[in-house]
Amino acid sequence: MPSVIALDAMGSDRAPKPEIEGAIHAARHYGVRVMLVGPEAIIKAELDRHPTALRLPLEIVHASEYVTMQDKAMQAVRAKRDSSMRVGLRLVREGHAAGFVTAGNTGAAMVTAKMVLGALPGVDRPALAAVFPTAPGTAAILLDVGANVDCKPHNLEQFAVMGEIYFRVMFGNMFGNAFGRRHGKLGPRVGLLSIGEEETKGNQLTRESFQLLKQLPLNFVGNVEGRDLYNGHVDVIVADGFVGNVALKISEGVANLVRHALKESLRATITRQVGYLLSRSAFIDFKKRLDHTEYGGAPLLGLKGVCIITHGSSNANAMKNAIRVAAEFSERRINESIERGLRALRPAHVGAEVVHSK
Repeated sequence: MPSVIALDAMGSDRAPKPEIEGAIHAARHYGVRVMLVGPEAIIKAELDRHPTALRLPLEIVHASEYVTMQDKAMQAVRAKRDSSMRVGLRLVREGHAAGFVTAGNTGAAMVTAKMVLGALPGVDRPALAAVFPTAPGTAAILLDVGANVDCKPHNLEQFAVMGEIYFRVMFGNMFGNAFGRRHGKLGPRVGLLSIGEEETKGNQLTRESFQLLKQLPLNFVGNVEGRDLYNGHVDVIVADGFVGNVALKISEGVANLVRHALKESLRATITRQVGYLLSRSAFIDFKKRLDHTEYGGAPLLGLKGVCIITHGSSNANAMKNAIRVAAEFSERRINESIERGLRALRPAHVGAEVVHSK
């Protein structure tokens, strides 16, 4: 049976256009069944502009309200009980959908997801994990990228375990190929984002977290710096949500600058335009590697269910890939792997930390 994914049809800045176009592409290319959640009249009016979509596995699930970017997270959760976010997450909780995707208000999505789905045993705080391209052509993930602005060392410890499992399950083929053998990779390399590689570098949070991470049964490589996000020297980068979100936003800004500068440069002279035409496939490949829409969205790791959060500015391609990520996350049973991993991680220690934090 194909995966069933609930999609917040009213989340993005230009909703519901990119959501519906993305759902159509996902249903057509991946065979995924998509439940479009939101006001039925609005969704149907947009769907009617795509006559061929009638033959695809798309379904409208009515929700009378939706959360805007201007809504405050807690107020939206309390006041809008029939929002597309809440209804979509309820579909996951009740087993009608394998996962939920939204490009809506990130704060409201995280609060609603934690309330409706709940956290996995052993998880104090769920974390957002973002995928980055690297120079060798592999992938790296950074977490947390915004779910938790203020963290304690045991939070970063849990992030490391969840991130390592997520990377291993989603990109595990890297460890059996020639690249993995050549580099002697025993498993995903986990690093702690800091201001220097030395163990003593960083603030109190990173120094204390370092001591916890080096005791984990992971391939912990120590502190890493900002440049290591892209050089392929590490697979999983752990940070608190404040630092991780700043790193993510700076990276997106640099990627946009590179694409814009390259585009302007290629238009500068006839010679460059001819050069571009001769190397067009290489430039298209380069642009695709820097395009965040190819990576879908960021999963909220540590929940009793699948929740993917993507950009408010997402286009149809981003929505299509976010739906794909949600389906893959569910099919590979990543939450079950995370739960097993946390259960095996010194249960008494982790449990004591969680209780103490409350």
